[in-house]
Amino acid sequence: MRLNPLVPELYVSDFDRSLGFYRDGLGFEILYMRGDERFAFLVREGAQLMIEQPVDPERIWNTAELAAPFGRGINFQIRVGDVDALHASLEAHGVPFFRPMEEKWYRRDDELLGNRQFLVQDPDGYLLRFYQDLGATPVTRA
Repeated sequence: MRLNPLVPELYVSDFDRSLGFYRDGLGFEILYMRGDERFAFLVREGAQLMIEQPVDPERIWNTAELAAPFGRGINFQIRVGDVDALHASLEAHGVPFFRPMEEKWYRRDDELLGNRQFLVQDPDGYLLRFYQDLGATPVTRA
């Protein structure tokens, strides 16, 4: 597998809980893991991210104290092939939605780009926006 040019690394407060959430709940696969370092590299349909529970004070790269929710001010948009199936799976497992399923069209120049999307928070508060591409349509002028 080729590594993406940008791969977010998320600090987590409980590695096992977060690994279960991403792997079992969201369907990410473990590309590789360093259990002694509480680290995993995860992938789902080409989307890649890393999770790590900080254990070595010499290797913690924080610009401020970690306080819940860790993901303030950011959301990760992740494209999936079947957003409805993922949504139904999370709903069946009682995962609360930060934002319910919606169809949203975003303007880019003279066209609208469509997403079918929803948002959830991971155990540490990172916002994850899963979407399925609905294509593009020209902006109609009134």
